[in-house]
Amino acid sequence: MSEMSVNTMEAEQSTNLGYKQELKRTLTFKDLVVFGLITMLPIAPIEVYGMIAQESFGMVPLVYLVGIVAMVFTALSYSKMSKEFPIAGSVYSYVQRGLNPHVGFVSGWLIAVDYIMAPALLTAFSAMWLASIFPSVPSFVFILLFIGIITFINARGITLTARANIIFLCLEIAVLLIFIACAIKYVFIDGHGMGGFSLAPLFQADKVNPHFLATSASIAVLGFLGFDVISTLSEEVKNPAKTVGRATVASLIIIGLIFMLQTYLAALAHPAYEGLDPDMAFFDIAREVGGDFLYYLLILVGAAAVGIANALAIQSAISRIIYSMSRDKLLPFAGVLGKIHPVYKTPFNATIFVGIVSFFVAVFVSLNTIIQLINFGALTSFMVLNVTVFVYFYAKKRQRGAAGFFHYVLLPLIGFAIIAYVWSGFDRMTFIVGFTWMLIGVILGAVKSKGYKEVPPVLRDL
Repeated sequence: MSEMSVNTMEAEQSTNLGYKQELKRTLTFKDLVVFGLITMLPIAPIEVYGMIAQESFGMVPLVYLVGIVAMVFTALSYSKMSKEFPIAGSVYSYVQRGLNPHVGFVSGWLIAVDYIMAPALLTAFSAMWLASIFPSVPSFVFILLFIGIITFINARGITLTARANIIFLCLEIAVLLIFIACAIKYVFIDGHGMGGFSLAPLFQADKVNPHFLATSASIAVLGFLGFDVISTLSEEVKNPAKTVGRATVASLIIIGLIFMLQTYLAALAHPAYEGLDPDMAFFDIAREVGGDFLYYLLILVGAAAVGIANALAIQSAISRIIYSMSRDKLLPFAGVLGKIHPVYKTPFNATIFVGIVSFFVAVFVSLNTIIQLINFGALTSFMVLNVTVFVYFYAKKRQRGAAGFFHYVLLPLIGFAIIAYVWSGFDRMTFIVGFTWMLIGVILGAVKSKGYKEVPPVLRDL
């Protein structure tokens, strides 16, 4: 099939779902996998290694393995819905069309706070790391610099964003390879640390039990947040019905294996996990195996990867969710936020809006409040998505039998149960902050839908 025929078919697909094709379809399977890897961040364990090591008796690789298994069920739900509804908006669009338009709005409102808070959190973390090297520079200067860079790249076009993602991914992989080489030499050649292979970081029979696995799932699931951003790019992908779901699952598995490899070598190099600094553990291990050069290199690359690459991908996702909700006339200033730039073919206004909000949130909102909103918004929307798969495919479309039960009942039920378990473990303040945000969304939705009596025009037209 010619490229022109494919483009025509994809434009018709968007039209059949009620929307005119406005975004530029340029992304491939490779681009989406890179986007997913960048969002979940190949070097993410450097942020939390010390905390996870102490909670898991040094079995950090096992925690990430549990995380892969736990999150793959929800990833499969995303895969099913992205094939059925290959449009921007992610969980907002899927729940809106698969379950209920009004529940879809609230779900979109919840995932929006996750994504709009994440760039603020990431740039704030990066600013703190750089402050350890450049203490005379105020943190807000680094935050402004990071947000300015990612907003410029995202506003200019998805192609530029994809190229930037590849550059940053290569940089992160290069640093990881240096760490891996230094750790192998340190352990297997120089005989330090454990001095060779060991199963201790992977499995300790006397410590692995149902409680340990449940605790590990709670820690690991939050470490994989962001895998779902791929679905927000559906209207900029070639053959989205086939590509988006495959890329979502593939990026989740690949990033999990990368996490396991680097944390396994870190555990071999420094088996005494009890005395690790919770905040700087991985950096300290890097200094052990590679000296000051690797220590400072990891801080600098980590700051750039988190503050630019990671934040870039998530800002790209939230700008498209805001665009999607605005073109349905469901947000304030929808006429402005729902426009596509005539030259760059990006949700330009939504991107600028996200950049401004992210800066003020990063500077004026506490990190603890940001984290609470991110966790609550993401996991609550994940649970609703798993319910949607069951309702849409099994109840509404009546895709039953043994295969239907497996794909549309059993798998989403497991995904729902895992996420619900982690969700139930949030502290009281997280629930207060999260439900307050949800209530604001419910009230806004009621106002926009005139008491939940009207649905977006695009759904009425269909």
